[in-house]
Amino acid sequence: MQQDLQLFIRDALVKGLSKEKIKEVLLQAKWPTEEIDNALAHFADVDFPLPVPKRKAYLSAKEAFLYLLLFLTLYISAYSLGAIVYQFINFWFPDKAIVGYVYDNVFSLNSIRWSLASLIIGFPLFLWLSMMMERKAKKDPEIRSSRVRKWLTYLTLFATAGIMIGDFIVLLSRLLGGDITARFSLKFLTVLIISALIFWYYLTDLKQEEKEN
Repeated sequence: MQQDLQLFIRDALVKGLSKEKIKEVLLQAKWPTEEIDNALAHFADVDFPLPVPKRKAYLSAKEAFLYLLLFLTLYISAYSLGAIVYQFINFWFPDKAIVGYVYDNVFSLNSIRWSLASLIIGFPLFLWLSMMMERKAKKDPEIRSSRVRKWLTYLTLFATAGIMIGDFIVLLSRLLGGDITARFSLKFLTVLIISALIFWYYLTDLKQEEKEN
């Protein structure tokens, strides 16, 4: 079906019709706007007697690996940061509601040590990969259209949105139960802030990409 649409657009461009006129006709034929725009985007806006196809984005196995590694380091960094903050909250605000509560210093130090090591390795690697892929994208803007990148970006948006929704559900549940403490509030804010920052960053990146296209 998509191939039929592209063939129609190519034939229409050959006959000298503008993209605006083609889009208008296709909308009248009940084609979805997104499919029309995607099909029109396959042809470059250049002054030439024949329609000139745009170069299709090609993602090598190496670039797919780099994007997968980039998002993996993002997840490791976000989780490690949250784990470190959680341990300090546990230390500063012990749960006195639990009878015989004793904070396990050995466990907390091991947990902090492991999370700190993960953050020290993961976050600089994430920044380096981000800058490297951004430089590649400036040289070849088609890289930003890679399916691997878009899938991982939307998956990240989905995950962070789900985490924020779950965070608010837990908050409401505790509010209804009248069980809001400083310890819980700080943990709630930790999850919310980390998730919201990641969501905002990648949503802004997608919007910027749409403006450029």
